[in-house]
Amino acid sequence: MELSERRKKILCKAVEEFIKDSSPITSSGIKDTTCLDCSTATLRAELNTLEALGFLKQLHTSGGRVPTPQGYRFYVEELLRGVKATDAELEDVHKLISSRTKSLTEMVTGIAKIVSHATNYPTVVMMNNYNDLILTEFKIIPLLDNQVMVLIGTIAGYITNTLDISASALECHDASNYLTKNFKGCTIGEMVENIEAVEFGMQEEIKAFETIVDSLLGGLKRLNNQKLIDVRSEGAVKLLENSKTVEEAKKVLNMLDDKQQLESALSLSGKDIEVTVAEEKEDSIASVVKAPIVVGGKQLASIGVIGPQRMDYNRIASALKLVIEELSQIKGEE
Repeated sequence: MELSERRKKILCKAVEEFIKDSSPITSSGIKDTTCLDCSTATLRAELNTLEALGFLKQLHTSGGRVPTPQGYRFYVEELLRGVKATDAELEDVHKLISSRTKSLTEMVTGIAKIVSHATNYPTVVMMNNYNDLILTEFKIIPLLDNQVMVLIGTIAGYITNTLDISASALECHDASNYLTKNFKGCTIGEMVENIEAVEFGMQEEIKAFETIVDSLLGGLKRLNNQKLIDVRSEGAVKLLENSKTVEEAKKVLNMLDDKQQLESALSLSGKDIEVTVAEEKEDSIASVVKAPIVVGGKQLASIGVIGPQRMDYNRIASALKLVIEELSQIKGEE
């Protein structure tokens, strides 16, 4: 719905002030906090119009107004058009992403923790699948008790896997070289799809370590059927600090314990930051600001910040924007 520039400013200021201190907005309050050159009577008329259009609602006949889910939605959409990442808030993001010697699990956990700390709200990262990860190398190491450890290098970090097979140091070394030589630069999905054809043409070469390759293939197939969800709840304390949001906070905290709800909440329809406002839909019990994590041109995961309807969308969108922009700089050939 198109609004005049003045009504846009009034509505956005009303939402920002309510997010800040949960106080209903009044015409005199708008007059004091904006540079609009108009009378209190004019502002009162504009607030009446915004209420009639469904962006604001009045809790009491003589009281101020508060945003509706529609009002929050308009504010968020206006916000996302000009959101800018603030490097100072998330200095650790670049360090985490530029050093990809960590395991992929550590990377995912680190991203979620940094965003949660920066926004003061619970943050969730969900791996979509592993098929699109681009491989860089394999390191296979024999262990005691008839096991070998596999380090699968990808452009986003290492995946570790333990195989219940017995293999010598030489077999592990040869298998590492073979897999790196033939599949470096491929995605995991391409490797799983093509490995049988490669094996068929090189049966004599891989005969000594065929068991390792077959076992690894089975492990990758199982891995891709799993969804890794990492929940960072550091920001949950903030939800309970304001007594006016206790019931909303309880809904958010319950949602963090429900894997099915989290999967649904973090699903994305596009390639940019998306927002679900609490109560905007019947099944939306919490507000979610979410974005895709794209590495090497492939969507690896989605990240979402979860909170009540009245949360700091500006700070959250800025934090997510920085994370996804940093990750998008990782190229497939690196």
